[in-house]
This record gives sequence, structure tokens and C-alpha cells, in this order.
Amino acid sequence: MPPTSTRIRLQPANNSRIPFWGQMAIGLLWIFYVGSRLVADSNSTDQHFLDYVFLAFSLIYIGYVLVNNAPIFGTQTYLEFTPAYMVHKGGLFRPKQAFPAEDIAKLELALRQLRVQLKDGNNYVLSLREVRGTRRRRILHEQVQRFASNHQIPLHDSQEK
Repeated sequence: MPPTSTRIRLQPANNSRIPFWGQMAIGLLWIFYVGSRLVADSNSTDQHFLDYVFLAFSLIYIGYVLVNNAPIFGTQTYLEFTPAYMVHKGGLFRPKQAFPAEDIAKLELALRQLRVQLKDGNNYVLSLREVRGTRRRRILHEQVQRFASNHQIPLHDSQEK
């Protein structure tokens, strides 16, 4: 049964030095610290302006961490196969990479990456480490094969036995 969507959801690349829960803990610690300063120092209003600024930046930081790591606004990291394009989106704050089928010279599907060689000589390596689960990997493998066969693009598949 063919999948209803041609979009393969990718997990966000975990390339930060501090894990998600560590970043959340830091942001919540900042908010707790500023909140306790605002409650405890109700008499001195000289420093309250800086406390409110720090509180605003702490809330912005928490929002950034949530948006960057959780699918709040839908799937933001994906690999999509349309009838004429192959589209890679690396995250919310990264631009899309669209590869028109007529510009692709060769596709190479390795164990953890998809290499796209364009006719103008440029090579792009898309990491497939972000594809989680055997079902998603199988669907991705089938869609790459279908895309290559539909557009007569040579496909070198090193995963086949």
C-alpha cells in the first residue's frame, strides 16, 4: 500500500552541546531566579527594569528551544518527494533545498546518507541519520527508488544485498 504522504519526517539534528532537557532546565532556572528576585525585592524598584528584561530574554530562550526541538508548528525537518522536485528542509530556521528532477545526474543511497549529484557538478550529501525507525527507513528507500525510476535517474543503492 503506497504511503499517503511523500514527506519523510526527520528528527532534529542533535548537534548541540547541551541536550534539550538541559536547555529547558537552564531556561526554567533563569525564570525562577528572576521571579524570586521580583517577589523578594518588592521595595527596591531600581533593578526591576533589568529583571524584566532578563525575564523577557529567558522566555524568548525557552520559546526558541521549544520551537527548535519540538514539532510545535508542524514538521519542520523533512525530506519530501514531489512529482518534479526532491526537497530537503533541515529545520525551522534553515532554508529549504529543492533539487529539480531534471537537474539531478545521479543519486547514491548509502547506509546513512543520500548523495545527490547534479548535472552542473555540485554534490550534496543529505544525512539520513535523522530518519528514525525501520518503517520510515523502508518508506524512504522505496520513495527514493520510485523517484529515480520515474525520472530515469541512475540510482546506486549500496543498501541492496
